Amino acid sequence: MTGTRSARRGDRRAEIIQAATEVIAERGYRGATLVAVAERVGLTQQGLMHYFPTKDALLVSVLEARDQWDMASAALHGRSWPLEVVAELVEYNATRPGIVQAFTVLVGDSVTEGHPAQEYFRERYARVREGGAQALRAEYGDRLPGGLSPERAATLLAAVMDGLQVQWLLDPGAVDMSAAFRDFLALLAPPSEPGTAGPDIAEPSIAEPDITEPDIAEPEQP
Repeated sequence: MTGTRSARRGDRRAEIIQAATEVIAERGYRGATLVAVAERVGLTQQGLMHYFPTKDALLVSVLEARDQWDMASAALHGRSWPLEVVAELVEYNATRPGIVQAFTVLVGDSVTEGHPAQEYFRERYARVREGGAQALRAEYGDRLPGGLSPERAATLLAAVMDGLQVQWLLDPGAVDMSAAFRDFLALLAPPSEPGTAGPDIAEPSIAEPDITEPDIAEPEQP
């Protein structure tokens, strides 16, 4: 009986976290109220507070749920991901736009003074850079082909991942997030060996201008 009750409580918490994620994605953290979340799951505010006593406690659970499969979580637990797995994470994120939108909204909100998630994101990005550096070092050693250290390139890696998410959210039809990230990884790779065929990029065809000398008649002699 106790196990059944515990499972039901866990299911209810997951339902509330999902509702909170949706509300945050729509309204931002400051506009997301416990009342709005409670209404979405058919509870009163007091009923919701039985599971999450404060709005900050709910926010922490939303962030933890988002990071269950994430490079920051891997770094926190002492694991590093190959770059191919990082690319698969970007592909996976493209299947969950609601989570990505909520995360993007919270990141933007967190730069404001006094935001409760500011320290969380500061620490998270430190772990993302750490995990990115480990992945890049495993792939390229202590120097990337372009000369950057893995630590310096890891900052760019994180910036590309988050920047692509913003562009994809704004115009998903124009931005293929997964393909664009793989394009970025291709830029990090060593250049092709001499004699190796590169991408087949046709040169633009420019027609020669048709310039004809004017027909000037010789003046008649008097």
